[in-house]
Amino acid sequence: MSGDHYKGIPLELLDALLDNPYESQILIDAEGMVRFVSSQARPYYGGSDAIVGKHIRELNPQSELPRVLSTGKAEIGRLFRLGERERFVARIPLKDKGGRVIGAVGKLLFWHPEKIRELLRELEVLEGRLDYYERELEQIYKSRYTLDKIVGESAAMREAKRMAIQAASSDLPVLITGETGTGKEMLAQAIHNLSRRGKRPMVKVNCAAIPPELFESELFGYEPGAFTGASKGGKPGKFELADGGTIFLDEVGELPAHLQAKLLRVIQDKEVERIGGTKPILLDFRVIAATNRDLKEMLSTGGFRKDLYYRLAIFSIRAPSLREIPEDIPRLAYHFLEEMRKENPRAPRRIEKDAMDRLVAYPWPGNARELRNVLERASLEAGRGPIKEEHLPDEIKRTKDPLDLREDLRTLEQELLEAEKRAIRKALARCGGNKTLAAKLLGIHRTVLYDKLRRHGLQRAKLRS
Repeated sequence: MSGDHYKGIPLELLDALLDNPYESQILIDAEGMVRFVSSQARPYYGGSDAIVGKHIRELNPQSELPRVLSTGKAEIGRLFRLGERERFVARIPLKDKGGRVIGAVGKLLFWHPEKIRELLRELEVLEGRLDYYERELEQIYKSRYTLDKIVGESAAMREAKRMAIQAASSDLPVLITGETGTGKEMLAQAIHNLSRRGKRPMVKVNCAAIPPELFESELFGYEPGAFTGASKGGKPGKFELADGGTIFLDEVGELPAHLQAKLLRVIQDKEVERIGGTKPILLDFRVIAATNRDLKEMLSTGGFRKDLYYRLAIFSIRAPSLREIPEDIPRLAYHFLEEMRKENPRAPRRIEKDAMDRLVAYPWPGNARELRNVLERASLEAGRGPIKEEHLPDEIKRTKDPLDLREDLRTLEQELLEAEKRAIRKALARCGGNKTLAAKLLGIHRTVLYDKLRRHGLQRAKLRS
């Protein structure tokens, strides 16, 4: 050491290094005597200059810094009670060039253990997301739908797409209703991809597939050791995995009433509390729910909570069934054939008219999903040729085209004429055959009534005017 330098380093720089406002540290010699305490650490040891020169155990009987003097091994990231709170500390032995321990330094690593727990929680969430994506990777890439990939140009489909675009412009909850196989999940993915959250996760929860006893742990997660069989490291729930993105609650109408109440609380408060946890976790997610149940009817029977329904149905979108949009069936059928040819280039390219007529006439209780299944089977039977009526299942071949049912129906004009004839007969009967009174009762002029009597062959009705 020479003057105000040590090995060429200014002493004031060394002093600033040891006593900077961002570190709390204490230095002891080989005997355990305190040789230096930073200004940040002084409050934990009485706060006076008399700290230096005392034995560390005199200042803190629980200090474990002397152990490092004897073992010569560093202890990093140990939990230690300092003052009234637990802290994470590092205990590092100091050695001379010969390897002899000549002292030790204790450093405070984190002021608040809660910060460590928060970092651990974030790591668990990231690990959970990785596991989720590894399990769902194939499905995600197969079903990554945007609005332009949803086939259909009927009025009902255009309305559903319009509502989806409107819903995507906000973060409000969305409820998608419709029968099984109508593409509710496709609409949900399209809304997510169009929204500002499109690059964040969309986590799907099948509410009908989760046993009630596992609902909370699956959706809200749990802390280590929260229950028998719990993962040692804890587990983030689906809501945490969806943080920043969208959570898709499929088949939400299947949830039991007591679970609906818990779901409502999470959606309202935007926070979850893991099983076994004591601190709520604030989250940022968007909710899209779907169901094939009639939730409005369930409201009247108590099967679904009104407050949850009105929370979810701020945006309500209905996915139409195929029997409501028969004009979209040819377009959808050729779309499916095109997708099948991507996997099998020899799949049929064309559907003959008689077969398409049957497809359009069939009511499709399984909707688009059933249509695809039928076409996959028919394409196997057709081989490399077009799909013909003979390749379709019997229940579809037996379906009559609506035009073939005309013998069982009357035209609207025929129905109106028959109703008019019944009204005239009834008016005449009520007026005792008086045509003048009957015309007044019917709200028409008497000459108009005479004309209608001739048209309907009722001219022989008695005139009492």
